[in-house]
Amino acid sequence: MRILHIAPFNTAGVPLTFVKAEREMGHESRLITLGKNPQNREEDVCLALPFLDCWSVRCVKRILIPKRRRVISYIADIPKEIPPKWKAGSWLERSLVRYRERIWKPRIEEAIVEFQLDDFDIYQLDGGLGFYRDGRFIQRLKDRGKQIICCYTGSDLRTRGVIPTIDMISDLNVTVEFDHLQYHPNIQHVPFPLDSSQFKMSEAYEEGPIRIGHAPTNRAAKGSDIIISVVRKLEKKFPVKLILIENLPYQKAIEFKRTCHIFIDQIGDLGYGMNSLEALAMSIPVCSSLAPGFSRAYPDHPFLSINEDNLEKKMILLIENPILRQTMGKEGREWIQSIHDAKSVVKKIHLLAGLI
Repeated sequence: MRILHIAPFNTAGVPLTFVKAEREMGHESRLITLGKNPQNREEDVCLALPFLDCWSVRCVKRILIPKRRRVISYIADIPKEIPPKWKAGSWLERSLVRYRERIWKPRIEEAIVEFQLDDFDIYQLDGGLGFYRDGRFIQRLKDRGKQIICCYTGSDLRTRGVIPTIDMISDLNVTVEFDHLQYHPNIQHVPFPLDSSQFKMSEAYEEGPIRIGHAPTNRAAKGSDIIISVVRKLEKKFPVKLILIENLPYQKAIEFKRTCHIFIDQIGDLGYGMNSLEALAMSIPVCSSLAPGFSRAYPDHPFLSINEDNLEKKMILLIENPILRQTMGKEGREWIQSIHDAKSVVKKIHLLAGLI
């Protein structure tokens, strides 16, 4: 099959991981992103469109867009409308979106011709977006009998919501975020795709302080203030050191993560993310809150489940038990290889879509 992935960014490397897995399975697969990933991750075809996530755009968003649509909290805020739908909050926002897309249009249409983007069999929208907010390109594909899959990643359903035109014509909705099941009545969960062979084992050594890693891309979404406060408190009682991995290029962040003995992902309702999987792939034990219902769906998961009240107690348990850390790390890597293998995730999506 010829499969085209369209994504705003190569978010957490997920879209390109799908593409590489599909290529290994014998499919012709491409990824086209609207903008370059801020972590300097690998790209396939990047349009590098302007006015996506620059300083000026962030300033305009703070003025025009309600806080609920742009600020992610670690506490779930389920909207009344399910699924939540994107719509411009004002005539000014609508006008600015249309103006931006007029600027984008020549580059988009040029790419459609250059890379024959309208000639694939399957279109997977990693984030639920096409090129335009009115869904015109995706509607055009649907009218030609193409199959459309929406795969939601990150916070796209929590903050932005679905694009109504695209949601109406999507043949399958899947999500790698377990808590997204609360935001859409017709969506299936699939695990984050990961190629664990790309990750070397942890280089943490027993001598010296126990290194506790935390890598927030968004502190509010991870409950980072709570996590940092607890670890700083533990530093005064135990030989531990907080390794805060933040605002670094991806490869540099991985290097720091590999030096950790313990990794803390997040506190709250949103569940674990790619940071956890990378740590587990390096045999580092991971502590994280889990989305409601996750433990029932995946009872053999390897996480040390934490919350705001028990974080300090659970951390002391790991700090004082090196054998437990080693056992959790080993079991975590095995679980990743079993559940999150990228080709297995692709097969699950294709099975749900009736492609195999």
